[in-house]
Amino acid sequence: MLIDISPLRKHREFRLLFVSQLVSFLGSMVTYAAVPMHVYDLTRSSWAVGMMSLAQLVPVLAFGLLGGSFADRFDRRRLLVVCEALMGVGAMMLAMNAQRSSPSVALVFVVSASMQAVNAFHRPAMDALTQVLVDPEDYASIGALGSLRYTVGAIAGPALGGLLVAWRGAAAAFWVDAATFAGAVSMLVQLRPLPTTPSEEQSHLASIGAGLRYALSRPELVGTYVVDMVAMAFAFPLALFPEMAAAWGGASASGVLFSAMAVGSAVMTLLSGWTTRVRRRGAAVVIAAGLWGVAIVALGFAPGLWTAAFCLALAGAADMVSGLFRGVIWNETIPNTMRGRMAGIEMISYMSGPLIGNARAGWMAAHLSVRGSLVAGGVMCVVGIAATAFVLGAFWRYRSARSHASEHE
Repeated sequence: MLIDISPLRKHREFRLLFVSQLVSFLGSMVTYAAVPMHVYDLTRSSWAVGMMSLAQLVPVLAFGLLGGSFADRFDRRRLLVVCEALMGVGAMMLAMNAQRSSPSVALVFVVSASMQAVNAFHRPAMDALTQVLVDPEDYASIGALGSLRYTVGAIAGPALGGLLVAWRGAAAAFWVDAATFAGAVSMLVQLRPLPTTPSEEQSHLASIGAGLRYALSRPELVGTYVVDMVAMAFAFPLALFPEMAAAWGGASASGVLFSAMAVGSAVMTLLSGWTTRVRRRGAAVVIAAGLWGVAIVALGFAPGLWTAAFCLALAGAADMVSGLFRGVIWNETIPNTMRGRMAGIEMISYMSGPLIGNARAGWMAAHLSVRGSLVAGGVMCVVGIAATAFVLGAFWRYRSARSHASEHE
């Protein structure tokens, strides 16, 4: 049942990459919580917090595919170093703006969107590099380790962000983020250069086109993208956390809400050994996504902070199960020569959903209420996932090639 950490022992390069990204992701999650709190403090509007997500969505859509093409054509280690450095500069700009007597909300929008543009090049390079640093038999294990890295950062980062905002203001949180980017760069430069197999296509446009054709030709990949986007677009609740927390203790309560989903993710990750024995991986993704929607409906009826945190932990556990199986499906079915481009498509799917979901949540809260936004979103999520499973029958029935092989041995 317990998580397999053997890839960290076996592969020095993977260990360096893992630790560097753990450090920088911790800082990113500090900012992830601090930015909505900062915007809500400046505007007192959940709608403004939701619009922040739309501002971040534009560069994800604009650069996600191009970033994937870059990851398949150029030195992935160098791409990571440059991206980490640029995002560190962005964190410093947010900190200096927050220290002004009258911080600019517009600047927060612009810098946050710019950091997402850089992330569109960072994430595909990281995913493609990770795949080549380990053996194929390690794919399920590195998926769980990646989830562990996420949950550690997603628990500690928002909690620390909430404490820093309550203690010293948003600027302190942004300075901590900048420092973690510097630490990550110091580890990434120690990675040995690895050969990059050039893409056969002559241009980035042709390279992107080949990636899209490959993705659309594989129903198991299409299913992972669509299910996650539907679940997050209808039921992602983050934009509502500052307003919910205002009645339960302010910034410190907001930190609890931002961390709660990751607590459930962490528990599920630590008990992820069973996932390597599940054969119906497409069905597992669908069921987990539906349970996420049920947990968000329950969140809408939470009477207090800790009940809400419990509901969010259940949602996080369900989302982690979905994410684990999606990651295994991606690594099993995608050749490394196309891993960067596929990672770009993956990033668009798993980042667009939450960003759209935040905008939806903020809009519905402004027109209904926080509870109305949560309950309606959760119900739409469950219905949407059921419809998706019906339409994408091949994904629902998907079993990995290794599962088929084991059945005939």
